[in-house]
Amino acid sequence: MFVDEALIQVKAGDGGNGCVSFRREKFVPKGGPDGGDGGKGGDVYFEAMAGKDTLLDFAGRHHWRAGNAKAGQGKNMSGADGQDLVIAVPVGTLIYDADLGLLLKDLNEVGMKVLICRSGKGGRGNKAFATSMNQAPREAESGKPGQERNIRLELKLIADVGLVGMPNAGKSTLLSRCSSARPKIAAYPFTTLEPVLGIAELSDFRRFVMADIPGLIEGASRGAGLGHDFLRHIERTKIIVHILDIMPTDGSDPVANYHAIRNELAQYSAALAQKEEVIVANKIDLDPDGARLADLRDRLMRDLVPISAATGQGIKELTELLWQKVKGQGQEQGWRTAQKEEAGPR
Repeated sequence: MFVDEALIQVKAGDGGNGCVSFRREKFVPKGGPDGGDGGKGGDVYFEAMAGKDTLLDFAGRHHWRAGNAKAGQGKNMSGADGQDLVIAVPVGTLIYDADLGLLLKDLNEVGMKVLICRSGKGGRGNKAFATSMNQAPREAESGKPGQERNIRLELKLIADVGLVGMPNAGKSTLLSRCSSARPKIAAYPFTTLEPVLGIAELSDFRRFVMADIPGLIEGASRGAGLGHDFLRHIERTKIIVHILDIMPTDGSDPVANYHAIRNELAQYSAALAQKEEVIVANKIDLDPDGARLADLRDRLMRDLVPISAATGQGIKELTELLWQKVKGQGQEQGWRTAQKEEAGPR
């Protein structure tokens, strides 16, 4: 199950109480105060860790608590500190203060760690209150409570390429062709019910991450269909691959479908609509004379990359184009030159 939102309550550990104690020792007629300080409570951290893909860990657990500290003891012994709580989340998790609606941190890299709730300080024991005027204090401090927060977690997948398009445009088939991912593929709309990530492998050990976003329909930015729940995942991608079915089974117009999806992206986020886009014309195996493809290119007046996800036609050319756009043409050429120089003359 793919879970990309969670609302939880986190609390840092309370500090330990200080101790009131007096020294008692044989042959020492006047023992002084020896009450130790309370320990420090545990802090609460969030850390982005590899290997986690969803927020499923938070689906059945609402309260997260760090360890409380122990109280101080006699003989000037301080209480043990509470254990810190490190909460592992997927890379791409946004952490919000739910009460303030404030973004606290965007954990967009592996290993990023942020302190969310500070622990309570330990109280001082009566030893700390001894003075020349008060040599036998009978007072000690209570430990401070740890910070408590209501936290909203939101996951935005991080991928180089995001596949968008109408239901049944061929996104899942393309992902299965380009990577080892095996999304559900069937001849009915909304086969994909949750985002699927795959790693496209190219020659010379090159790779990039693709994300199959559930099919969008008109009104997705306002909550229609499944798109509203998953539009946020496209925001992280570097490039949008817009897949058009040149022969839709429902008889719709591919050009109208293109503009409908573009409109939904623009209504959801202006920044999203401005991302670099590659338009892919899928199912060219059903258009042997190329008439549909030519008509689509003329009407859109945009560059199209023709492919057939079902047969594999054009897939290699598409992945090479995406690699160049993801990594940058200059960087790619420099990489190839370095490889040739390292290999030496043949």
